[in-house]
Amino acid sequence: MHELAVKVPLDRLLIETDSPYLAPVPYRGKLNDPSKVIHVAEKIAALRGVPVEEIAERTTDNFFKLFNKINR
Repeated sequence: MHELAVKVPLDRLLIETDSPYLAPVPYRGKLNDPSKVIHVAEKIAALRGVPVEEIAERTTDNFFKLFNKINR
């Protein structure tokens, strides 16, 4: 999974949490919810060596491109 997080082009990347049962570290073993997606973004940023803000911005842009009927 880490290898894919690095190889997927940023203009094709979306992130999510595996709610409700597979919470990211540091919440492993507890119920998960979408508010914990920041931990996924932080991990991807660390793996790629970029600021988490870049991952957040790019994945947000990708979401709105994919779901273009949703107003930003």
